[in-house]
Amino acid sequence: MKDPNITTQEEWQELKQWFAAHELPPTLSVDKATYLPDTRLTVGSLLAQAEVCYENPRMQGCILLLKRIKERLEAGT
Repeated sequence: MKDPNITTQEEWQELKQWFAAHELPPTLSVDKATYLPDTRLTVGSLLAQAEVCYENPRMQGCILLLKRIKERLEAGT
C-alpha cells in the first residue's frame, strides 16, 4: 500500500513534465495568503528542491505548493 505522504517517482515525473509543458504567468496569486511575485523563479526553485527530496515525507512542502500552483493554473488565473 502506497504511503500518501510520499510522492512516487512517477508522480514526481508527471508533475515536473506538466510544468515543463505549460507557460507560467509572470506573477500568480495562488490563494489569499500565497502570492508569487516571480512565478517562474518560484516554480524553478520548488522544482529543484523537490528533485532532491520528493521521497522524503518530512520534505513534501515544495511538492504540495507545486500541486497548489498547478491547480490554480488549471482553474485559470
